[in-house]
Amino acid sequence: MSQQDIIPVVNLADREIDPALLSLIPIKVLKKHTVVPINRRGSTITVATSDPANIFAADELKFITGYNIELVVAKKEDIEHLLGIVNLNPLLSGQGGLVPTDGMDGMDGEDYDSEGHADAAGDLEIEDFHSLISGAVDDIEVIDTGEDDDINVNVDAPIIKLVNSILLKAIQMKCSDIHVEPYEKAVRVRYRLDGVLKKVMTLPAQIKNPVLSRLKIMAALDIAERRLPQDGRIRLKISKTRVMDFRVSSLPTIYGEKIVLRLLDKSNLQLDMTKLGFDEEKLDEFRTAINQPWGMVLVTGPTGSGKTTTLYSALVELNQEHTNIVTAEDPVEYNLNGINQVQMSENIGLTFASALRSFLRQDPDVILVGEIRDFETAEIAIKAALTGHLVLSTLHTNDAPSTINRMVNMGVEPFLVSSAVNLIVAQRLARKICSNCKKPVDSNNAILEKMGFSIAEIQSIQLFAGAGCDNCSNSGCRGRVALYEVMTLNQELKDMIVFGASTSELKEKALEFGMDSLRLAGIKKMRSGDISLEEILRVTKSD
Repeated sequence: MSQQDIIPVVNLADREIDPALLSLIPIKVLKKHTVVPINRRGSTITVATSDPANIFAADELKFITGYNIELVVAKKEDIEHLLGIVNLNPLLSGQGGLVPTDGMDGMDGEDYDSEGHADAAGDLEIEDFHSLISGAVDDIEVIDTGEDDDINVNVDAPIIKLVNSILLKAIQMKCSDIHVEPYEKAVRVRYRLDGVLKKVMTLPAQIKNPVLSRLKIMAALDIAERRLPQDGRIRLKISKTRVMDFRVSSLPTIYGEKIVLRLLDKSNLQLDMTKLGFDEEKLDEFRTAINQPWGMVLVTGPTGSGKTTTLYSALVELNQEHTNIVTAEDPVEYNLNGINQVQMSENIGLTFASALRSFLRQDPDVILVGEIRDFETAEIAIKAALTGHLVLSTLHTNDAPSTINRMVNMGVEPFLVSSAVNLIVAQRLARKICSNCKKPVDSNNAILEKMGFSIAEIQSIQLFAGAGCDNCSNSGCRGRVALYEVMTLNQELKDMIVFGASTSELKEKALEFGMDSLRLAGIKKMRSGDISLEEILRVTKSD
């Protein structure tokens, strides 16, 4: 009874709970700890519990709400009765709401930059904070969160509406990523649009924890864990027929957790190989390689360069009733019908290498390895390619020729690389000139001369750029096109690999055999008016 001597006891039998209080804390958290908020005074919330010794409950509630937590003791059956009433009427609870309306103090008038300095002009592309919140963004539903029940976000909690607006605006703008970055005095939100990050708003520091917690709850992450990186997934039901997936990654920083969301919109996934951006001749080379009965096809490039899309397009073309296709991915970005996709999970020992060993006992015809990261994975993949399987995979290298030495540096013998690899594709995504504001521009003769253009070519070439308009958010670019460097390994190149040729020697010989470097591929797109000169210089380097 000593605990009850210290902590007051309350009777909840005839008490009604203010809905504004219940919007402070997700109903799932209340059920988890069997607690219910009953009062708020200033910065303190009074919470009824049947187990005052449960210190984890108070800590989690304080983290979620940003308020101090004062515990009182009540009968467990009375708390459960109140939670049962809330569960029958989800709109009472907020179903995931985090802060009340007055938690938005300080959002009037001024905006703040990433360091917390006032900026009267602001940098909001999404009007202002109040239009975000009052704009009634409440028609989406979080599904498949890993919990037992769906979380309905059709509520009035302002933080929920703010987060929903951030997500929905990114979908409307067709962004690829959302970056939510906490700083000492503000939270910066940036969108990656056509491959370039653009700051769209900064949020006051006092709503940092509620915003980050809301995102973590939606992604079914552990909101109490702030020291380690976490990965999760959000599925938003935008309408009756459309669902949007977000891949969520949290990373602890000195001012809180940075959260990055990758938008995965299956409705916009382009898996038609003829529309990826390959030249007809290079597309024929790629198709020839993926239709071989065995061997390895590698796609290289940095993160976000479209490697997954290229590989998925190949799988779609190879996906036939008589073909057994298995994939090892981390993560599985899109579900493909008729293909056996396996999600890697290193914490339980399911690695690329262990998955590959299992695949070889599954009678596969085609194997996709999401990424070759180490010698063990490379060795098994190459052995699979040499024993009657077609293996598709990716590496992180700058261009196609350097992929060979990357694998050799991993520890793979050169003769194994030359025997297994049939074709290597390096790729980049370049921003297309906006068709709505596209206009001719004067040539920069000095830059073109450095790029190898003759005087006659400079005089005859017509360059284009985007002037900037509402259609492209005044960037002059709208959409992206892939640049491909396709390197087919013929016998001469294979012999050079066995004898230890350098990357520069392999590239020189591949160019002689007709390979277009990334720079040459960009120049072709520039000549056709698809991309600007500045974009070539941004995404490619000189040969």
